[in-house]
Amino acid sequence: MEEAAVLADYLPLSFKTPKEQEYIEFLWDAFETNHTHGKYQFAFLAYHMLTMSFVYFNIWQIKQTTPKDFAMGLIGFGKDIEKSLLDATSPFVFSTVNERSILRFLKLIACDNGKIGTYAKLVDDRNESAHPNGNIFYSTEAAIDIKITEILRVVAEIQTHSKPVIENCYREFLLQNHDPDEREYPDAADQIREVLIHGNYLSQKDIEICLSFDVESLADCPEIDAIRELHAALVEKYKREDANSAA
Repeated sequence: MEEAAVLADYLPLSFKTPKEQEYIEFLWDAFETNHTHGKYQFAFLAYHMLTMSFVYFNIWQIKQTTPKDFAMGLIGFGKDIEKSLLDATSPFVFSTVNERSILRFLKLIACDNGKIGTYAKLVDDRNESAHPNGNIFYSTEAAIDIKITEILRVVAEIQTHSKPVIENCYREFLLQNHDPDEREYPDAADQIREVLIHGNYLSQKDIEICLSFDVESLADCPEIDAIRELHAALVEKYKREDANSAA
């Protein structure tokens, strides 16, 4: 159960609507309740849904940060689906597309066909578990622990591939939000929380990428001092103590 909780670091710290947050909390509750009562097959189904939510949030970040790449990824989809995804106002709109098909978007962050095939196997496992086929695939805690370890390996791999997207997102945030007189919130911490984190569904793992961003790569900008101050505010507010200890 403790290892399973690691997935929370890959999910958004803040959601656009209370309904989205309620949904994720519901899935966590379903996972924990079924796991506690030994209903591991149903615990796996809830955990899979959390994992696919993570995938949707990552694809949403691609859509928001590199919209041209996202549009290219729609090649091969029908016109109705293409329009629906382009006009999407929530990551959960991606749930209207077959899960195997939505995984194709991960090619936009350099996940090759071999890796995507591995990810699709998790979808197959979910399908087998969800159908009334007379089989209980996860009847023991050991069995679901093995599956959770596999899922977390996949999630960490996808997160690694997402790093350029998050870096690009953060770079643009620094360039566009360094001036307290021009941005939505004069206080840097408020701007970071509402515009960067809330606006982009950033997770703790995403923030760790932002924390390690090389601010000096923007040293040629006339506004570099203000940019440094904005980045320093992120570090002060969000750098974890355990990260400091590890360093």
